[in-house]
Amino acid sequence: MRHVQGRAGECHIVARAIEQDKVRELQRTLYRAAKADPGRRFHALYDKVHRRDVLERAWELVRANHGAAGIDRQTIADVQEYGVDRLLDELTADLKEGRWRPFPARRVFIPKPGRDELRPLSIPAVRDRIVQAAAKIVIEPIFEADFLPCSFGFRPKRGQHDALQVLINEAWGGRRWVLESDVANCFEAIPHSGLMSAIEERIVDRQVLKLLRAMLRAGVMEDQAVMRSDVGTPQGGVISPCLCNVYLHRLDRQWAERGHGELVRFADDMVVMCRSRQEAERALRALRAILGELGLTLKDAKTRIVELREGGEGLDFLGFHHRWVRGNTPASKHLTFLARWPSRQAMTRARDRIRELTDRRRLREPVEDVVQDLNGFLRGWAGYFRYGNSTDAFDKITFHAFARLAGFIAKRHKRRTRYGWGVLTHSPDRMGLIDLSGIIVAPRPYRPWRKGR
Repeated sequence: MRHVQGRAGECHIVARAIEQDKVRELQRTLYRAAKADPGRRFHALYDKVHRRDVLERAWELVRANHGAAGIDRQTIADVQEYGVDRLLDELTADLKEGRWRPFPARRVFIPKPGRDELRPLSIPAVRDRIVQAAAKIVIEPIFEADFLPCSFGFRPKRGQHDALQVLINEAWGGRRWVLESDVANCFEAIPHSGLMSAIEERIVDRQVLKLLRAMLRAGVMEDQAVMRSDVGTPQGGVISPCLCNVYLHRLDRQWAERGHGELVRFADDMVVMCRSRQEAERALRALRAILGELGLTLKDAKTRIVELREGGEGLDFLGFHHRWVRGNTPASKHLTFLARWPSRQAMTRARDRIRELTDRRRLREPVEDVVQDLNGFLRGWAGYFRYGNSTDAFDKITFHAFARLAGFIAKRHKRRTRYGWGVLTHSPDRMGLIDLSGIIVAPRPYRPWRKGR
């Protein structure tokens, strides 16, 4: 019986891999078609959105994200109990027959890291997230073929470190005046009419356009009332980052014609690298003008011009603090360069998370479980920040984790803190707590960061 079950499981894994290959091939085909003909408008896409393999891939993406329940209170676990195949069958039928209608998203407010502000988050129902993911699978490759190199956020095979490498290259090449800013309430402010116009530049399938309009008009439920607007692609929706990029692609195109300096955009967060203050000021005027034409504005509190110079101030971008420094070794003291390390906010968030993981409310749990959770966080945090000049920051976070774990052990045994320090110090592997030293990869200009791995 076990042998039969094992073979059945292997067959299921192979079948799923084949289905995923078909989805990837569909995406490659759409991308190549869009890339080959920049003027092509796609008119036969809807049947691909409700393809069973596409919906299955969409479910896998939604499940892997571990999101919360929407207003219907149905969780990922509830869907699995209900039957994934059963739900996907229902979604397929609803989409084919034009019956699918999204629920309003559940609106919650979460604190912005390191600030007193609250960020609105809209949580669609699980079933609606699956449909959004399926639509994204189909339309994203078409627009990806058009996106410009200055855009890095929420794009396949592009990420934060690719954007950060541009800062290193441009600063080394002489662009040391930086305009930093972001779009005020970007996800909530994008006008539906402008967004749909941008989508229709590439997609003319009426059913797909109707589907996307339904997603935009679903509204949000807050304080037991449903609110709908003609602006915004709610932050928290699976498809929202893709739609944000589609709309802000208009900014990128205009910048290529009217902008000044080198634009680096990660979704709504951006910097412009310039050679002089005058160029940076022209860039700011151009940026305000272009965004105004799109119905968007800059966030004044985060808009400023910074000169990268030795002894000067730096800037925060994508979790790092960036500053122009001089080498501190005999071999490098004649060099100045753009260094980066975890920002103050990033360090505060890391300490807060370590504090949560070692909170006294966990005293009844085994120390091994706490260490495992600490290691999981530290690996993820260090995996991002290791690509920088982060040695001092890593030493501080390593020490903080060690100290918090020592205090946790002492409290668990109702002893003084030095008892916990003694236990960890005399343990041959520090009770399994990982050490972050020796894993730093310093960035270099004009050298792809991935090659540093």
